[in-house]
Amino acid sequence: MADAQPIAMPAGATGVLVLANGDVIWGRGFGAEGSAVGEVCFHTAMTGYQEVLTDPSFAGQMICFTFPHIGNVGANPDDVEADDPHALGIIVREDVTQPSSFRAVEGLDGWMKRHARIGLSGVDTRALTRRIRVAGAPNGVIAHSASGEFDVPALLAMARAWPGLEGMDLAKDVSTEMHYGWGEDAPGGVWKLGFGYGDSSPAGEGRFCSPPACGRGRGRG
Repeated sequence: MADAQPIAMPAGATGVLVLANGDVIWGRGFGAEGSAVGEVCFHTAMTGYQEVLTDPSFAGQMICFTFPHIGNVGANPDDVEADDPHALGIIVREDVTQPSSFRAVEGLDGWMKRHARIGLSGVDTRALTRRIRVAGAPNGVIAHSASGEFDVPALLAMARAWPGLEGMDLAKDVSTEMHYGWGEDAPGGVWKLGFGYGDSSPAGEGRFCSPPACGRGRGRG
């Protein structure tokens, strides 16, 4: 496939997605600054973005969300699948707004900064999704710079040099190092408003955990 013609950087762009075939998609960066290389996939969920980002099955991937309003309910320590995000970053249509949920303890932007994950908004996510559906999940680099300074040729070289997910043994990186018991019938095994999830420790003491401990160690490796 011939390289796509690069698109001139628009005014105000602080983020970019550079695909291995030469496509350059500009937008507005949020979350952490820097760059990350991986595979670009898409997700059609309308909610549950924290669960998606922390799901071990998305290790090594950047997620393009087709639902436009990602981040509007903020972030909290209950809605996670693991201690840290496994996805490298996210690509969304609309800018992330201040949270509007009573369960939020921080905004998605701050949560992503804290976990060193990059976000890109202002992207036609449906067009990107169609491209992925037709041509497959491409390798790419997502980058965020508040100054708007990017070395696109270097990012393209990074995307092309990345070997891809095929053949990678990611299980050893995402699997939990502890065994956790869990069950709705066990003491504390359900979520309770104002308390969070019950303690799923091997000892099964049945305590309810509260921020910031809730949700820790529940990776599904």
